[in-house]
Amino acid sequence: MNSIRADAQPSQNVDVAIVGGGPAGLMAAELLSSWGHAVHLFDAMPSVGRKFLLAGRGGLNLTHAEPALQFLTRYGQHQQQLTPFIQAWGAPELRNWAQSLGIDTFVGTSGRVFPTEMKAAPLLRSWLHRLRHPATGLPVEFHMRHRLQCIQALNVSGHAQVQLTFQVQNLSSEVAQTKEVHAKSVILALGGGSWARLGSDGAWVPWLQAMGVPVKPLQPSNCGFHVRGRSGSGWTPFFEQRFAGHPLKSVTLSWQTPQGQVLKRQGEFVATAYGVEGSLVYTASADLREQINQKGVAEAQLDMLPDRTLDQVQKEVMHPRGTRSLSSHLKSRLGIEGVKMGLLNELLSPEDLHDPIRLAQAIKGLSIQLTATRPMDEAISTAGGVTWEGLLPSLEFKALPGVFCAGEMLDWEAPTGGYLLTASMATGAWAAKALHQKMKGDEP
Repeated sequence: MNSIRADAQPSQNVDVAIVGGGPAGLMAAELLSSWGHAVHLFDAMPSVGRKFLLAGRGGLNLTHAEPALQFLTRYGQHQQQLTPFIQAWGAPELRNWAQSLGIDTFVGTSGRVFPTEMKAAPLLRSWLHRLRHPATGLPVEFHMRHRLQCIQALNVSGHAQVQLTFQVQNLSSEVAQTKEVHAKSVILALGGGSWARLGSDGAWVPWLQAMGVPVKPLQPSNCGFHVRGRSGSGWTPFFEQRFAGHPLKSVTLSWQTPQGQVLKRQGEFVATAYGVEGSLVYTASADLREQINQKGVAEAQLDMLPDRTLDQVQKEVMHPRGTRSLSSHLKSRLGIEGVKMGLLNELLSPEDLHDPIRLAQAIKGLSIQLTATRPMDEAISTAGGVTWEGLLPSLEFKALPGVFCAGEMLDWEAPTGGYLLTASMATGAWAAKALHQKMKGDEP
């Protein structure tokens, strides 16, 4: 195959340019077009919403129905920064917005909110139809296969202007064309650094840093972890072959935050060939990752029987078992079998397994040591990004007048459960409103 060469395309002048076709960019585009702005949305991929569609394959978790104050605590150390955005456009607004697209929602047993059809595709189709054929305002114009290469704030005849340089891939040939777009205002919603094949590759980090924008390094969030077994490496070949892919249900995980607070959550996760992953692990992932960053290893305690007290477990373990094996005994007395029994055999010494006191303590608090996160591109989301110190309260870059930031590009993270999507759309809505006010000339 011949190497790709770059040719120049005529430059284009637009009022509002949004770069990134994920939930944050699409929400900003919807609001700005409804307010009468001529919006042009650019994305590097052949279609928009690709990560949104993949995330919704197993059931699109839109948001969470828990009380607002509890909802906000899910954003951890970035709760203070995100609170204004989510109070202005949060879970109730998201559900009303979905309803306006003809998508009914329901609250699951865990409090998570889903579309009644449990799918992302119908919602995205309705959303794109409204963007292209709005009841009020102007239609959004989409420009696909436009990969942003650099951005520059200009002053043209006394008026601020933003120059965007794109590499445009032409399907009919191997020629990549360079295209300049001049915009009055811009919103960047380029995503984080996970799932690069869907467009979120974090390629924006070095060139924003080169322009004086402070960016905290991207790290995996909502990710799996490698474990340290008794031998000092990962799982034994036996455990890996026998139990990789098996879920641990109705368990409780306890861990320590970098500030020393002990947190405890009940749920489920999965044993993998390399370690552990799943919703309960994702809930703790930010703290576990920071422990590894600071100490080289993180530790969590697994309670296999959260509905029983230590005394109750100890009594059943100490019950005479006669000629039965330990596995048969724990299965009949406590219901411990399969991957739970496998973990006990994997992580406890023979002496601990045959000491009723220590075995009972392990069933109620088995120590699991984690040595590394999985690669960032496997993570559901990323931590790090454009720091809050580099932005005005409006989400406008201090170093790039007229350019706003939204979505996962910002320095925040949250567990799965609808919190990621809600905050992404909330920041998109906030940036859109701030841009609108600035273009009208009544910014604060």
